[in-house]
Amino acid sequence: MTMPKFLQILCLFALLPSSAFAWEKDKPASPPVIPPNPNNLPKVLLVGDSISASYLQPVAKALEGKAVVAKSGDNGESTAVGVLKIDGWLGDTKWDVIHFNWGVWDIYGWQYAADERSPAAYAQRLETLVVRMKKTGAKLIWATTTPCPPKAEGTMLKRWKKEVVISPELEREYRDAALQVMKKHDVQVNDLYALLKPRQSELQKEDNVHFSQAAAYMMAKQVADSIQKNLPDENKTDSKSKP
Repeated sequence: MTMPKFLQILCLFALLPSSAFAWEKDKPASPPVIPPNPNNLPKVLLVGDSISASYLQPVAKALEGKAVVAKSGDNGESTAVGVLKIDGWLGDTKWDVIHFNWGVWDIYGWQYAADERSPAAYAQRLETLVVRMKKTGAKLIWATTTPCPPKAEGTMLKRWKKEVVISPELEREYRDAALQVMKKHDVQVNDLYALLKPRQSELQKEDNVHFSQAAAYMMAKQVADSIQKNLPDENKTDSKSKP
């Protein structure tokens, strides 16, 4: 029996070493796609990994009529990727608010596990990124990194056969390192960690950094609220809408 073509392709990919794939660090930055904006509403940029991608659409919905929301065209991955791609993500657009986060990739590494990812190196790269984004004149909002799962992270275990469990102490070191950078530069903090931590066991699998759809909507509500407070004065309105 002949194997279907698409299965042949999948099997071929499965046999290739991971180095055969182009990771984000190896590709040029994809500029964000800005939604149509006929009313010249404020422009908001989300920068982050797949966690931020999970709340992109409900944030955009919550801010409909108040701002247009775009996201960096690539997975933000680690700060090492960020410093290479930030110019491409920012482009020439005049952003009013930039809501950003790096952290989970720096903590776990995944395919970048050999990179220098210590809390000190993380903070140094965050410093570079914040300085660059401040040059845009946009209001900056830092989202604290979401909680790490309590058990060995699944992808590291399955793909790289490494049992990686992040201790609360190490997690705190990364969080504190980021907060020191934000305090130094007077960047507003949106504490998604504090939002999710009390309900972590309900909202997150024990071996997965991602969260449930319910958590995505929780984050979206808080993200949208933090952004709306930082929009130009004429666009600020009291809203009870939920994403």
